[in-house]
Amino acid sequence: MSKTFIIEAVMLAVHGQLMLPEQPVTYVIPYTSIQELYELQTGSEPIMLEEEDDGFVKQMIGELIAFFEEAFNKKKIEKALTVPWRKSPPLPINEHVTLMVVFAIDNEEYGDNFDPIETELILTAIKEQAALLTDQLDFIERMVQAGIPVEAYDVEDFEFAVEGDNQV
Repeated sequence: MSKTFIIEAVMLAVHGQLMLPEQPVTYVIPYTSIQELYELQTGSEPIMLEEEDDGFVKQMIGELIAFFEEAFNKKKIEKALTVPWRKSPPLPINEHVTLMVVFAIDNEEYGDNFDPIETELILTAIKEQAALLTDQLDFIERMVQAGIPVEAYDVEDFEFAVEGDNQV
């Protein structure tokens, strides 16, 4: 059985291990985080501290954008964008990784403490009853402080999150 995680699209480019799990994983990605990939790819701000790492991550972002723009995938994604909270049909990446894009809507419920994409991640995790995966420890800390009922894992704990029966 596949584990489901809510994640930003950029995490897949930055953390390569997420694309190579030992067990089946489904990543549910809010559409706005895919839009953010275009900004990150063309922006002059470095994503990573090391120039070599930054170049590699930008290359991975380009590959993710190309994947989402493939005609078949694009058609699946566009289908989801017709109704709020609709998910795309599965977009298989490899034998263990499947992506689904959700047309999440920021309802400003958590707007005081979280930016719009963070709010969409939280709302998607609640709606999907799935764990959130992030590399932003401050985001996890703010969710805990706000008492948000979402299970969240640091990307460094990804293997732990995938193994066993710790699904929400």
